[in-house]
Amino acid sequence: MKTTGEWLNEEIGPRLSDQLEMRGIDRRSFIKFAAAITAAMGLPVGMAGRVMAAVEAESARPAVIWLHFQECTGCTESLLRATHPTLETLILDMVSLDYSETLLAAAGHQAEAALHDSMQANDGRFILVVEGSVPTADHGNFCKVAGQTPQQMLHKIAPHAAAAIAIGSCASWGGVQSATPNPTGAVGLAEALKLEGITKADDSALPVITLPGCPASPYNFLSTVLYYLTMRQLPELDGKGRPKFAYGRLIHENCERRPHFDAGRFAKEFGDEGHRKGWCLYKLGCKGPETFANCPAIEFGDVGGNTWPVGIGHPCFGCAEHGVGFHKALHEQADVENVLPPSMYPGVTAEHGGGMKAASAALAGAVVGGAAVYALGAYDRLKGAERAGTEEPGQQD
Repeated sequence: MKTTGEWLNEEIGPRLSDQLEMRGIDRRSFIKFAAAITAAMGLPVGMAGRVMAAVEAESARPAVIWLHFQECTGCTESLLRATHPTLETLILDMVSLDYSETLLAAAGHQAEAALHDSMQANDGRFILVVEGSVPTADHGNFCKVAGQTPQQMLHKIAPHAAAAIAIGSCASWGGVQSATPNPTGAVGLAEALKLEGITKADDSALPVITLPGCPASPYNFLSTVLYYLTMRQLPELDGKGRPKFAYGRLIHENCERRPHFDAGRFAKEFGDEGHRKGWCLYKLGCKGPETFANCPAIEFGDVGGNTWPVGIGHPCFGCAEHGVGFHKALHEQADVENVLPPSMYPGVTAEHGGGMKAASAALAGAVVGGAAVYALGAYDRLKGAERAGTEEPGQQD
């Protein structure tokens, strides 16, 4: 009698299309998903076919080792709750999640054996995902897994990875743990690797992609993995290691409240008339004008329209921007990156005039009347000159 694993390998097969069919996801839905995710990555529409082919390829499932350091596990939780469609299924079927303290069924020595086996079988080819900040104070003893500090784990694992993804603000630049006074000395993954002098086994730098957010958008993670599978290279990154397709524009640029900003319509207090009407939240401390992320474009969690902080009436916290989220006061006004609001705006609803006063009317009448008299006189003189110029000699009076 066949085991479950043998039946899956023989009857269902390793291809993602077979897995989707088994779960009731039809081809049309998958095509829509591929087109949407292609657009999210900033690729031309014609690339959707290559994205589909990359996902469906038998060799598409890269090994992933997922480490948890100082964090709340919110990024993993949001990842599992996404449905675009059934994103958690696509993620778990698309990658071979060989190790994760949160999702691994094994525990103790069995979990450590799974980590060792994956590193050995995929040396130099697996993707290292880190969730949570790395403590640098007290030699990293604020966080331990299986008796090892994050630094010890990184020294052992990171040199054998093909690339690393720092998911969430904590792993990207320290997150909430790095807020003043930062007692654990929390830093992001890239800085921790630099401080520890950790490189790949061949002494080259380990590429680190940062996906900040608290929590990070699961679709940015999915798009990054799909980009790697499709293009066989990492996406273009900005100076902070963030994929430009997701973090290349300010939230302020695509915010649905931006027209109110340009028109000078601001909510000044929670619950006031402007707040109820959906006006701009800049004066309530919205950090959208200084935070780079695609939140307005992709929203969050597939639970309906306007389902992100600004959409439901709360200022952006700037969680995806280093030096903003967890560092600036919640309702402190943002430093606008591209266009500063003028110090004075005309009234949002200009009042209509209440009529002329008698003196104003007299003055206006005199001006208009004088202009009319002058115009009529000039007209008569012009016509007279024209008649004089067209008369034959001797015909003039």
